[in-house]
Amino acid sequence: MATLLPETSKKIFTPENLRAAAKQSQRCLVVPVRLRRAIKKYLRELEEPHMKRKVLRLSQSLNTIKDVNAQMVMTTSRELVEDPLKTVEHSKQRWKIKSSYGDIGFKYMEDETAAYVASRMPAVFSACYRVLKEVRRRLPGFSPARVLDFGAGTGSAFWALREVWPQSLEKVNLVEPSQSMQRAGRSLIQGMKNLPLIHSYDSIQALTKSINKSERRHDLVIASYVLGEIPSLKDRITIVRQLWDLTQDVLVLVEPGTPHGFNVISQMRSHILWMEKRKLRKSKAAINTTSKDLVVAQKSGAFIVAPCPHDGQCPLTRTSKYCHFVQRLERTSSQRAYKRAKGEPPLRGFEDEKFSFVAFRRGQRPSEPWPLDGMEFETLKEQHAKRNPEDLEIDYEDLIKLQQEADNIPYEEVDPATYDSDVMDTDAADQNDEDEEEEETASADLGGGWGRIIFSPVRRGRHVTMDICRSTNQDGSEGSFERVVVTQSKNPTLHHQAKRSLWGDLWPF
Repeated sequence: MATLLPETSKKIFTPENLRAAAKQSQRCLVVPVRLRRAIKKYLRELEEPHMKRKVLRLSQSLNTIKDVNAQMVMTTSRELVEDPLKTVEHSKQRWKIKSSYGDIGFKYMEDETAAYVASRMPAVFSACYRVLKEVRRRLPGFSPARVLDFGAGTGSAFWALREVWPQSLEKVNLVEPSQSMQRAGRSLIQGMKNLPLIHSYDSIQALTKSINKSERRHDLVIASYVLGEIPSLKDRITIVRQLWDLTQDVLVLVEPGTPHGFNVISQMRSHILWMEKRKLRKSKAAINTTSKDLVVAQKSGAFIVAPCPHDGQCPLTRTSKYCHFVQRLERTSSQRAYKRAKGEPPLRGFEDEKFSFVAFRRGQRPSEPWPLDGMEFETLKEQHAKRNPEDLEIDYEDLIKLQQEADNIPYEEVDPATYDSDVMDTDAADQNDEDEEEEETASADLGGGWGRIIFSPVRRGRHVTMDICRSTNQDGSEGSFERVVVTQSKNPTLHHQAKRSLWGDLWPF
């Protein structure tokens, strides 16, 4: 058990709330009943023939795009990190040749939109929900009222916003160039109660022309699964800078968890941080301490809310690894009905959606004490020395009885293909967040003391090995990628936490 030294930190952590604060991953997500019903109703009213064939064709198109993106080299990412304004001709040509949807000619018409709703929308929703839920946990006082969803598609991010902040949303601006996707999004929310004020636009230019300057700053701006579709690097940077100018507080970018998706996120991360650091240097150089410029300088800048624990250069940029996470979701009946090809065995009852993301916040990273500051932990040997002799006594009769009861329990293997979430047609099924609310009583601060577990921890015997991205200094300005080994003999408390940690969780330092 851990004991605390005299008051050395503002926030007191115990082993229990350390685990609760570090928990960011979610095991298997169940798509909300409201969304499942809306998708089934939309597909039923659409009465599209040959839907299964269209879903398979959409899947093949997306796989083709993924294969093209996989051929991209890391040169553009490295150049942007070294010089964010470098836009040489050959890099523009490469991005034009290797672009995602634009140059391949893939467009979402009515057929593709229906196939997307049936097969991809639940997975995109699950990734957006996972990201926004972490933003809410890392920023407990943040409740966005005005939101901009760029590349809204059929509304996956909007549905996630409604689940995470159901009470605070007042106005949502949607930017989506595809008219078929706009129609599908409106159809899916038809009949919903207590909706915020929603406006749809074809482009950012149409948005800025239609609203006053005072209304252009949004509490939250999200762009999910869209930046990789913008053909050139130059256009992508232009779009992200426009989104950042429309952001009053938090900007969230989400892309597929592929090398290409990570490259897009890494490039935009580097550019925004570089741009804000340059602005901050200029403002500090011209500052007059007797004027209000001092307050402006304190509010300028940007830092990473998640997943990065620091604002330095990404330590994975020059490696063969890429930062991504995974959210498991239970497949809906629509997914299982249309994603299975003829002659293939039944699909699993779940699928894993991989994604990369970054969440920015305006301002300076708060200076917080590191979570393990002022804590000392007993070794396993010291804990054993404190045990009472009575604790070591074993009642062999009770032990034998428990073993016999365990042997009599028949083993039943669950068939993952038999899952059907749509059977639960009561709104009570949406109240499955009560257990999660208890976890949110302890939250990880935004100081540099919380590292991120990048890949699945490896558990071997009495030690756990984890790959962690962490801050190397107190202010979170620089970071590194390290392999951490936690042993039971040296620190049983942290070993207990490491055994229960998952890919995507935080790790205290």
